[in-house]
Amino acid sequence: MNDFLDVYHSLSSENLHRLEEIYTADIHFVDPAHEIKGLDNLRGYFEKLYANVKSVEFDFHDPFRSESSGYVQWTMHFAHPRLNGGRNIAVPGSSFLRFSDNDKVFFHRDYFDLGSMLYLHLPLIGNIVRSINRRLGS
Repeated sequence: MNDFLDVYHSLSSENLHRLEEIYTADIHFVDPAHEIKGLDNLRGYFEKLYANVKSVEFDFHDPFRSESSGYVQWTMHFAHPRLNGGRNIAVPGSSFLRFSDNDKVFFHRDYFDLGSMLYLHLPLIGNIVRSINRRLGS
């Protein structure tokens, strides 16, 4: 688990080759917006992600590892020029990980609110989503 956290702490567009340190070649990665199979495809996804953001950083909370699986809560801090006026956005989430015999991750599933990451920060859609959220809360 520590290797996984260390790689994500230092991950940037300049060192995406480090993904092979923590993932198997046949990694299965799932998040609320994507399902990606294979390390090359995952690296391509991260290349696009990092090309479009000004910054991405993770704070990790309460990591847990059993023999073959792990779980970590995190807060992702990122800035995108088209979201929130380019200002920082903080998104809480968690990751469930399955480890192979060689301690690399072969399954990674992220859980987070896509609305708080994306939709709330889009000019027109954000107002609609906030309005719906207020109505649901009353």
